[in-house]
Amino acid sequence: METHAAYKSRWLPWILLLPTFVILLVFLYYPTLETFRLSLYRVAFLGLRKTFVGLANYRELLTSPVYHQVFLNTAIYSFLVVFFSMAIGLFLSVLANQRISGRSFYRLLLIWPYALSPAVAGAIFLFLFNPQAGIVNYFLQAFFKIQPDWLGQPRLALGVLVAAAVWKNVGYNVVFYIAGLQNLPGDVLEAALIDGATPWQRFWRITFPLLSPMTFFLFVMNTIYAFFDTFPFVDLLTQGGPNGATNILIFSIYRDGFRFLKTGMAAAESVVLFVGVVLLTILQFRLGERRVHYGG
Repeated sequence: METHAAYKSRWLPWILLLPTFVILLVFLYYPTLETFRLSLYRVAFLGLRKTFVGLANYRELLTSPVYHQVFLNTAIYSFLVVFFSMAIGLFLSVLANQRISGRSFYRLLLIWPYALSPAVAGAIFLFLFNPQAGIVNYFLQAFFKIQPDWLGQPRLALGVLVAAAVWKNVGYNVVFYIAGLQNLPGDVLEAALIDGATPWQRFWRITFPLLSPMTFFLFVMNTIYAFFDTFPFVDLLTQGGPNGATNILIFSIYRDGFRFLKTGMAAAESVVLFVGVVLLTILQFRLGERRVHYGG
């Protein structure tokens, strides 16, 4: 006998949803609309005076060499973080999925960095790569008599930022890839083994294509992570330096908005970042889903 849940009043469901609507309106929709509006203004100190400038903030973003460098830094940094996070995550997941003793302990070691906050992860890498007192330079000096200026040279500083972001997020990829590997159809892999396929052939022609839905999902999530969630690494490690080499868009928004008090410009940067990530995600869905194979 089927039973159907029904509310005695047609207004009761809306009343129950009202707290959620209020939270979304106050903390999501209103700030978003206000950001779009502020991007059309030049805002004086503490917002005491606003001057409507139309698209002038956007024109400055598109024509300023400084912001061109910020966009380039963001593209390079995001690509490296996404690529290495997913590649290393997949590699470690395949190893952790082997039938060996203590594999649960190994998986725990791989996953635990994701449980740390980005601020703590950034502090760890600051202790490791500090040019004067870092542990890495201590051992390099002891064994090779060299002390690289990790945070003072543009390429090295960018490398440290990428390493910190990858180390923090690789555990997230490991969790999902291990789940995907454990749900692969065993009969297909056994058939390939019987047919004489090498481990490399089984991985690239069977395992990796079957993991394509998980890979596509992680590609989108890692892209969002690289653009939005890596601010603490830049703030703690490099402050956007040296010479703006690690100044990515999310840090530039903070710097312009809270240090230089250029609220209108920071709002315009936020809109550009928002629109850029939305367009990139749509492009990923349009192009990526063509290579995704659902089902066993």
